[in-house]
Amino acid sequence: MTRKLVLGYCAVLMLAVSATQSLWAQMANPYGPPVSVDDAKKAAAPAIAEAKQNHWTIAVAVVDPSGTLVYYEKMDNTQTASADVAIDKARSAARFKRPTKAFQDALAAGGDGLRILALQGAVPIEGGFPIVMDGKIVGGIGASGATSAQDAQCAKAGADSLK
Repeated sequence: MTRKLVLGYCAVLMLAVSATQSLWAQMANPYGPPVSVDDAKKAAAPAIAEAKQNHWTIAVAVVDPSGTLVYYEKMDNTQTASADVAIDKARSAARFKRPTKAFQDALAAGGDGLRILALQGAVPIEGGFPIVMDGKIVGGIGASGATSAQDAQCAKAGADSLK
């Protein structure tokens, strides 16, 4: 292999590692005042609507920036365990200032990503998003009950509704 080719591969590898690390990094947004109960309900509504439209049953939780529960809703016939999982996903997204998929991806990558296992409260399961209003993180939303990708689809609909 030529030196030029090796240097090219190294550059591509460095760029890939750099991009991956930035995905795991926290959002730069500062924390703002806690999400209100009214706004929490407004965020939960599109998440529930997304689930209903797709014939999924989910639980949805909205927390403030410190992870304290502000609003919770569970659809009929949603598995009982989803209550805690939705709250944990919302809490993780708010407190760590990133979607929970970032933890899932870091863990799946192995190596340094395994450090995620040592972070108390970091939920490495897709389905939690920070809630950002006026450029500030005011809470988090989590969904659970369907597949993790479907949970994320619902939670994202809720988080995006308050921007």
